[in-house]
Amino acid sequence: MRWLGTSLAALLAACGGHSGPPPGFAPVLPPAPAAEPPGNGAIFQAGAGYAALHEGSRARRVGDTLTILLAENIGSAKTVSGRTDRAGSAAILPPAAGPLNFLDPEALKAAASASFKGGGQAAQRSTLSGAVAVTIASVRPNGTALVVGEKQMLLSQGEEWVQFSGIVRLADIDFDNRVLSTSVADARIVHSGKGALQQASRPGWLSRFFGRISPF
Repeated sequence: MRWLGTSLAALLAACGGHSGPPPGFAPVLPPAPAAEPPGNGAIFQAGAGYAALHEGSRARRVGDTLTILLAENIGSAKTVSGRTDRAGSAAILPPAAGPLNFLDPEALKAAASASFKGGGQAAQRSTLSGAVAVTIASVRPNGTALVVGEKQMLLSQGEEWVQFSGIVRLADIDFDNRVLSTSVADARIVHSGKGALQQASRPGWLSRFFGRISPF
């Protein structure tokens, strides 16, 4: 029975039956902020949320959190059409006298024509909205920062998660520590889930198996 369970697991994996988080996304966990030395009785303590007057409260250091506003709206459309026409004819007129005068001029005529007409159209649109909190994993000397974050939700009918990573400019962070996802470079967004609803919206594993091997 062990070989049967292994075979079924391999068949499900080949047919795309895996419903967990995508294996290609490995978020970089930011390092924990350095611990501040214990208080020595002074009024000023650097570890109590200190921020310089010229910096304000905007996130700019490793370990600071900010909010990514997901505002992805991508659409594409493509239309292709083509048409070709070709025609030709040939005719031979036999001599009026001589051994070939018996040939019929109508039988020595030939004509050919060919035409082609084709067209294609494709359209796609993807929309993603919402917000996800991320953490600054590293700050670069040119004023950019790598941010990573993940949100997992356990619902009554399954699980959903959003994973995000990318490069943001510190100057694009507003006073509420928010950045539009359209301003993030090298952004990688994963929105997926598993559960009864996702499973019901997909064909069964046997249908996916025959869909892969069927030549029709």
